[in-house]
Amino acid sequence: MEQEQQAAIYDARPLGVGRMTVLGLQHLFAMFGATVLVPLITGLSVSATLLFAGVGTLVFHALTKWRVPAFLGSSFAFLGGYATVSEMGMAKGLTLAQALPYACIGVLCSGVLYFVLAALFAAFGARKVLRFFPPVVTGPIIISIGLILSGSAIQNCNQNWWIALLAITIIINCNIWGRRMIKIVPILLGALGSYVIAACFGMVDFTQVRQAAWVGLPFRWEDTAMAVLERPDWGLVVAAIIAILPISVATMVEHIGDMCAISSTTGINYLDNPGLHRTLMGDGLATMVAALFGAPANTTYGENTGVLNITRVFDPKVIRIAALFSILLSFCPKFAAVISAMPAATIGGVSLVLYGMISAVGVRNLVENRVDLTSSRNLIIAAVILVLAIGIKYGANDAVSIGFTSLSGLAVAALAGIFLNAILPGKDYDFKG
Repeated sequence: MEQEQQAAIYDARPLGVGRMTVLGLQHLFAMFGATVLVPLITGLSVSATLLFAGVGTLVFHALTKWRVPAFLGSSFAFLGGYATVSEMGMAKGLTLAQALPYACIGVLCSGVLYFVLAALFAAFGARKVLRFFPPVVTGPIIISIGLILSGSAIQNCNQNWWIALLAITIIINCNIWGRRMIKIVPILLGALGSYVIAACFGMVDFTQVRQAAWVGLPFRWEDTAMAVLERPDWGLVVAAIIAILPISVATMVEHIGDMCAISSTTGINYLDNPGLHRTLMGDGLATMVAALFGAPANTTYGENTGVLNITRVFDPKVIRIAALFSILLSFCPKFAAVISAMPAATIGGVSLVLYGMISAVGVRNLVENRVDLTSSRNLIIAAVILVLAIGIKYGANDAVSIGFTSLSGLAVAALAGIFLNAILPGKDYDFKG
């Protein structure tokens, strides 16, 4: 039955090669800004990030039976881990470039935990595990994902609100009044239109574009986790693993939230088929491969879920086209420079719409599942999740320190919501696995 539903969705929008290519480019643009931001913050390679975002997405699709329309990009959850390990390495006399591979080893080990949780899902079944993740928990988590990301969108918009508003206006007009292809590529058109206008008014610095080469290798051996084995500092290796490994607990919870968001957006239960055990393995393996070659940890991307919600095109082939573009363009430093030159305000305008759509999906998740918010139990769970997620993000230095690691507001909120749902009486939702 579910396969027929999925087929009906795809058949309702017959797509030729040209349309699928343009839609793939739109997904590439949607993920690009956030994906390259992680290496820019940490010091990792932008080109390697693009390469393993594409490779990781294809690995994920292969392990999920080519069914789930998810794109994997750089995870922000590990930023604190990279910074911590970098500081420890530099305190020992290493340079930033020499310390980062140690952090990659920690991320590599964290990917193993995805397989542990996947084994639990495979052993006990999704229904027994997912009873801890009813809509009253996942809905507010999805809402929080969009709201947490919204801060970065506003910061980028503040660079030039006229350019940001231009991107937003193009997106809205194309999506509401556009016809045919224009209606389903509003994000791409909004980004390109705003970028071109900004360039025409001299708001874009193309110096780095002119200096960049056309072809180049995406990564260097000395930046990979494998390079550490040549002259390892085993104390730093252990410290890196201890510092970063606990972060994966939070990212796995976020992964479940993202899968719920994609399932809610498409109307297809991916938690059951191909199953969370497969999506977790796909995410974990993609993270391990990326870390091995010196790229950031991967995670399923909310930006691309926003694109799915706007276009209503859910064919995973479109995502795989975006992944192939990402791989291809990782070998072109000039392209990376062109995208990196995109005005922050353009990225802000596009992000504002996408992040808002993610939160809207969370609201729809609550409405469609008829979550009774007149119930004190449900209201308390939703309230605690929302306040912790947003409050910690914007009121407690982005995270809460616990021992050797720190947990993001979203991770703390998700764990609190799961705990409250488990202990409070009056459960009114039964997962139909």
